[in-house]
Amino acid sequence: DWIEPVSSTYRGYDVWQLPPNGQGIAALQILNLLEHFDIESMEPNSAQQLHLFLEAKKLAFEDRAVYYADMDFADVPLKELISKSYAAERVKLIDPDRAAQKVAPGRLKSSSDTIYLTAADQHGNMISLIQSIYHGWGSKWVPDGLGFALQNRGELFSLNPKDLNKLEPGKRPFHTIIPAFVTKNKIPLLSFGVMGGDFQPQGHAQVLMNMIDFGMSPQQAGEQPRVAHFESSTPKGTRSTGPGLVGLEEHINPEVRQALIDKGHRVRQSTGA
Repeated sequence: DWIEPVSSTYRGYDVWQLPPNGQGIAALQILNLLEHFDIESMEPNSAQQLHLFLEAKKLAFEDRAVYYADMDFADVPLKELISKSYAAERVKLIDPDRAAQKVAPGRLKSSSDTIYLTAADQHGNMISLIQSIYHGWGSKWVPDGLGFALQNRGELFSLNPKDLNKLEPGKRPFHTIIPAFVTKNKIPLLSFGVMGGDFQPQGHAQVLMNMIDFGMSPQQAGEQPRVAHFESSTPKGTRSTGPGLVGLEEHINPEVRQALIDKGHRVRQSTGA
């Protein structure tokens, strides 16, 4: 096949590469990130110049691991990966003074995920609705004559026969999607939910702490930087082997981050939902 090259710019120069299934766009992603730094003012092969290059490489290669594939078979979000706006978000993860110990791939706007919807009317009726078919196309099985794919939540069963969530015929698997309400004295006050898999109950609790304990409005509570804990034991049968990992969004005070580290938490900066 004839493959059309793709390009991005680096300080006024057009740089051309071949798209996936190769890795040429990783070079474009690295350059898009480095464009945010005054490389010209640095000494060639200085510690600062090499540090920034290495951090940019880490970010690009995490995307490479997840998003690069044969475009005849996969919906590769090519334009977003090499866009300047995407680089402007990802570059926030680069600390000019410290090497990242763990890096995650970017969360692309074009990717699919859980959706949440809530609505209320003037009579106080509320709907809290959440929907997800789990993986991108769920089970990849579409019932004849219908326009939707069935979910593949069965992947969340445990294969350990001793676990309560073990795989059994006719049984519903553990799942992560949780629409929620708040009432007081039987009066409905709040309909709410969030996307994010294992983060969902953590997000629910944080929003309610912000509103009930700290007196914030729903808007203020939703705008607060979030914290997420990873690597706990799971209903699939995997068991935690350590304290886990804490993800902090970037607006958490650096002094708070250090205080958590001093208390023994493993901490990294998170890119958000």
